[in-house]
Amino acid sequence: MLNLSTLFHTTVEDKDAFLDNLNLTDEEKSQLETARVDIRNCLREGIPAVLQAQGFEGEVPKPRFFTQGSWSYKTLNAPAKEPQQADLDDGAYLPMTFVKQTKRPSTASQIFFAAAEQALTPLVEKNNWTMDPGKDTCIRIEISKRAHIDVPLYAIPDDEFLLLKASMESRGFDSIAEAVTKAERDVWTALPADSVLLAHRKENWKKSDPRPLRDWFVGEVEAKGAQLRRVVRYLKAFRDWRWPEGGPSSILLMATAAPLFEAQHGRDDLALLGVVAGMAASLRAGVANPTDQNESLTARLGPEKVEEAAQAFEALEKYLRGALDCNDPEQACIWIIDKFGERFPNEPDWVKTSSVKDTVAAVAPVAGPSPIVGRNKSA
Repeated sequence: MLNLSTLFHTTVEDKDAFLDNLNLTDEEKSQLETARVDIRNCLREGIPAVLQAQGFEGEVPKPRFFTQGSWSYKTLNAPAKEPQQADLDDGAYLPMTFVKQTKRPSTASQIFFAAAEQALTPLVEKNNWTMDPGKDTCIRIEISKRAHIDVPLYAIPDDEFLLLKASMESRGFDSIAEAVTKAERDVWTALPADSVLLAHRKENWKKSDPRPLRDWFVGEVEAKGAQLRRVVRYLKAFRDWRWPEGGPSSILLMATAAPLFEAQHGRDDLALLGVVAGMAASLRAGVANPTDQNESLTARLGPEKVEEAAQAFEALEKYLRGALDCNDPEQACIWIIDKFGERFPNEPDWVKTSSVKDTVAAVAPVAGPSPIVGRNKSA
């Protein structure tokens, strides 16, 4: 059996493995981070100014922000093909008073969108960005052909907003530099547990809290190891190469992969194969949102697309297993590049031969039940 793990992931500095090739460049990261700071500053000052100009009485609070989605999960990949783009989700939060100052909640959601878009327009025009008004749950700003920032808009109870504000200020989150460089997880818990409303262009306000999904995935990685995060990134890379547009959502891939994952020490190739081998059956059986069992992620994709995805993962399993079982490193690289694209390294010299003993040793040990110690009896 071949050991292809170094092709997927390595800590050797002079080798660019698959995972390295999935990362954004330093320039792309910097561009996204700088744009996020500029957008936050624009909204922080611009939304209150716009609302006050429209007649809102009293002081309009400055919004607070949390980054969510794949950027915060650390599962973001660079785009594989056009028209794919790297996506950074940065939620903007205002207190519920904003909703109550209007006669109808629907009016409030539309005003929120309008105020944010009006505030952002000068910044967008200055940087030659593009603002997409067609997204129902966010404001999308395309900052380049390869990247965009989504800004979902939220309302939270006033007292919670004040706690959030105080907590952020105590940690210096209002400074421009630290808005980017400091992790927001320390104050994430300041948000209410069940009263987060997402502004929707067509459905007004929807209960939507991004924290449970993030907490679930972070918990899975903490329990099972960073290899799980890497496997999810490989699955997303396969999706992006197989489907230039569409395909299974990132949430669906995460929710399907996590229960199937078993750690394989030093063997990302085997860990990936173990997950891929069960993907088709899991998709056909149906996959629920791990934080809301009443929401079917496969139903959202639709039966035809689910079957298409199941067949694609069956083919991926065939190619992966064939590459591992063959004795020709060059052929193994060819087969895997066919499924993952040219970002996968064509480096047969990196491939090792693995014995059955080595393969068994790669499986993470599972703690067995403690022996039951009975009471000694004397005759």
